[in-house]
Amino acid sequence: MKVTSEKAQQATRIVRVLQERGYSAYLVGGCVRDLVLGREPADYDVATSATPDEVMGVFPRTYAVGAQFGVVLVPALKDSENGERDNYAIEVATFRSDGVYSDGRHPDQVQFSSEARLDVQRRDFTINGLLLDPLTQEVLDYVGGQADLKAGIIRAIGAPHRRFAEDKLRMLRAVRFAARFGYAIERETFSAIRELAAQIHQVSQERIRDEILKMLTEGHARRAFELLDETGLLAQVLPEIKKMQGVEQPPQFHPEGDVWVHTLLLLEGLPAGVSKTLALGVLLHDVGKPPTFRVAPDRIRFDQHAEVGTRMAEEICHRFRMSNEETHQVCALVANHMRFGDVMKMKESTLKRFFRLPRFEEHLELHRLDCLSSHRDLSLYDFAREKFHALPAQQIRPEPLINGDDLIAAGYSPGPKFREALTAVEDAQLEGTISSREEALGLVKSLMAQEP
Repeated sequence: MKVTSEKAQQATRIVRVLQERGYSAYLVGGCVRDLVLGREPADYDVATSATPDEVMGVFPRTYAVGAQFGVVLVPALKDSENGERDNYAIEVATFRSDGVYSDGRHPDQVQFSSEARLDVQRRDFTINGLLLDPLTQEVLDYVGGQADLKAGIIRAIGAPHRRFAEDKLRMLRAVRFAARFGYAIERETFSAIRELAAQIHQVSQERIRDEILKMLTEGHARRAFELLDETGLLAQVLPEIKKMQGVEQPPQFHPEGDVWVHTLLLLEGLPAGVSKTLALGVLLHDVGKPPTFRVAPDRIRFDQHAEVGTRMAEEICHRFRMSNEETHQVCALVANHMRFGDVMKMKESTLKRFFRLPRFEEHLELHRLDCLSSHRDLSLYDFAREKFHALPAQQIRPEPLINGDDLIAAGYSPGPKFREALTAVEDAQLEGTISSREEALGLVKSLMAQEP
């Protein structure tokens, strides 16, 4: 288990300095889990017998982000090539035992300890309760974490009900870890989640959002959402998705099954590292189908489900405290996903305006996944993709031939036909029927001369 990354070297340096000062110190948590699994951790945490004051006394530049809980940040010491400090820090936490978690998130009080064995008992899952001395490569395992890693099991440390009562978010984390690693949730741990699922609302929407987004973007979204459903958490955190189950679709277009099955198939196609907005767009693209379901004389229909779904997606994004930019993009993906059905029949001007949608590549990818998860006909996708990549940017969004100031200079007064004339000019420019300022003004003259 060699620790070779820059962050690993910084964490090892901190452990070495603390040990040289006479304190116990180890790498702890997810980084040890990943190292045991042969993976490169994203972050490194250190646990030590040193108190926060002692840690801050050892390292000259520190930030006591949670000193009352024993947490201190030690910034990296290495300067980057441009002479600036690397912008990250290692979290150093004092060994501790926790009191009651009355808010379902933080302990009301903590008791600092000098024993690593006691510290790991308060952590969430056995696979995250391992300690590693990076100097000797010795792994300390007081909770059976290595055996559960080998067996592929997510197991709460100690009594599952107590672990989840301390922090309800751990229920979502159990699902995420099980999906990410392809593990099973241990029986008692699973039962405790089912019993306590309704209490997830004690957790802030921001923390719930972050776990959901990680599930969607870590490469195992389908399994994560199946587990959310099996544990009862899906109905709590995303009831709109739960309602997709059993909503039939017209078999001629959706031979795969109901809206839930269709959505799971799209989620299965999301790779690790996909953008948050595309992932949410995939999850929510058909969220408007359950409330618009009807059986018409010819077939099952979902009238205006994209419009209804867009409003629902906006509500969900607001509930999850997504940024305005992210919300706009997710809603755009939902609102426009049905437009590909007309892409071969669109006028050149309409098609180019369609291509102007921000991050149009995400719209293309959503449509591709939508097709592969239903009828599997990619002809519309291929057409749109080839057209989009073939058109230069200046043809999709050319410089306007004229603007409002030009119309005023030509003697026209602003009014209802003013905007219509400018739009008609832009349409003609996009269609390629006019290409000069003179032709644009001539078109305006003919339009303005027409009866209102």
